[in-house]
Amino acid sequence: CSQKSRAKRVVLGVITLTIMLLKLFIAFFKIGAFTFGGGYAMIPIIEKEVVDKNHWLSKEEFMDMLAVVQSLPGPISIHSSVYIGYKISKFWGSLVCALGAALPSFVIILLIAIVFTDIQDNPTIEKVFKGIRPAVVALIVVPVIFMAKTAKITWKTLWIPVAVAIVVAYLGFSPAYIILLAGAGGILFSLIRKDK
Repeated sequence: CSQKSRAKRVVLGVITLTIMLLKLFIAFFKIGAFTFGGGYAMIPIIEKEVVDKNHWLSKEEFMDMLAVVQSLPGPISIHSSVYIGYKISKFWGSLVCALGAALPSFVIILLIAIVFTDIQDNPTIEKVFKGIRPAVVALIVVPVIFMAKTAKITWKTLWIPVAVAIVVAYLGFSPAYIILLAGAGGILFSLIRKDK
């Protein structure tokens, strides 16, 4: 009898895991398929899917995750999907989420590469791409505003991101050093605050 109940628990565990992995794959496939403008444009959609709809992360956990994934080289969408997938279903969750996020882009880029070589010099196609560029900029600006609100940037602290943008854009300072300095500053600030 105990062997039957153990086997039943194993089967139920496998079914539950499969359903969760399928849910994760579909969520990140949708994010990958319907987000235009790259990684930063994906942030509000990832938050809606992960925080608001499925409650896989809290708002605070989501912001912490963003801080971590933005400090790593590579695409934010893949890093986010791996982080969230691992938090929910460890290795298999991270693998399924990364595949879900990457597969739509891979297929679309492959199709564009096959077709685009034949039509890249077409004047109509050139005009279409010129029209898309401003829209992509807007799609990147919206997540920046969203992140500023979520990170609780006020008029008093606005000077920090502005100063960092100027230092990186005009003085050629590496973003990697900024991230390391900001991380060290955050640790130092929390230690000082703890002592008080």
